[in-house]
Amino acid sequence: MVRFLKIAVYALAAIVLLGFAFANHHLVTVSFDPFASIDSAALSIDAPLYAIAIVAAMFGVVAGAFATWLSQGRHRRTSRQSRLEANKWRAQAEALKAAQPQETPRRALPHDR
Repeated sequence: MVRFLKIAVYALAAIVLLGFAFANHHLVTVSFDPFASIDSAALSIDAPLYAIAIVAAMFGVVAGAFATWLSQGRHRRTSRQSRLEANKWRAQAEALKAAQPQETPRRALPHDR
């Protein structure tokens, strides 16, 4: 059932993207030079509108993932410190257990039963 739902969602996304691509296939000029005119822009590309929109969306996803990764740095650092401290305490507990003399179990006397 889950596999069917995944395929259905992917198919729906593909249909929407294809519809967007067919409706917006005309060329647009994207200029990266704010001071030049549209005709003489040195840093410009001509591409279909749907390609520009999809690339912009992908850039937004990557930028958002990077921003999230940066903002969670303090949590990763705290987790790493806690893990190191836990390992230190665990090693110390194991060392204390190993240092204790082993007690031999008492044999039960006949009247203790």
